[in-house]
Amino acid sequence: MALVPYVENPLPALSKLNNSSAHFRFANHDLSLAQDWKNLGVAAVVWDAAVVMCMYLELGKVELKGKEVIELGAGTGLVGIVAALMGAKVTITDREPALDFLSANVKANLPPESQESVFVSELSWGEGLERYPAGGFDLVLGADIIYLEDTFVPLLHTLAHLCSDTAVVFLACKIRYKRDTNFLSMLKQQFAVEEVYFDRQRDIHVYKAWKLTTRRDL
Repeated sequence: MALVPYVENPLPALSKLNNSSAHFRFANHDLSLAQDWKNLGVAAVVWDAAVVMCMYLELGKVELKGKEVIELGAGTGLVGIVAALMGAKVTITDREPALDFLSANVKANLPPESQESVFVSELSWGEGLERYPAGGFDLVLGADIIYLEDTFVPLLHTLAHLCSDTAVVFLACKIRYKRDTNFLSMLKQQFAVEEVYFDRQRDIHVYKAWKLTTRRDL
């Protein structure tokens, strides 16, 4: 969402983020994601939450084939790329300054037949939502997007707008501060929320959320 680094000291733990690329294998494809911390900050590096989200998607517990999916705060685009490789129709979003970088990663890592099912689009949470169909998505994905308190209310507005009555939200995050749990409390006012996965090594949680009016088995 924000094109600024975390407030915490990035060294030495985040030194790997200065690498110009990050390499993975998901959905039977070798992926090489460009990174550009110097110019775009958090929007242009692959965070552990994105990796864990992709790991969770590969478990097969989320039906992706043919689903309308939107990724929020996509950054390098890893999660949206993997969702597309697994058969989803994906709208991959971030703020305008990151779009050229994001589009280049999508083009470099998706075969032509998959690129036809992906749309890269600008989305600043809470703004211009009329450009996106209300309730138009089956799945909403977000990896490490709940760290800035000022974005919590617009993010919640965005989720409420995008989700159909049967939509499911998956959020992967590290609980760093009390404000992170505060967001989950805010989310629970509009959505049912449960933790569905935890990567102990990376300390990343994956939460599943659905509108309170929605049956859990949908």
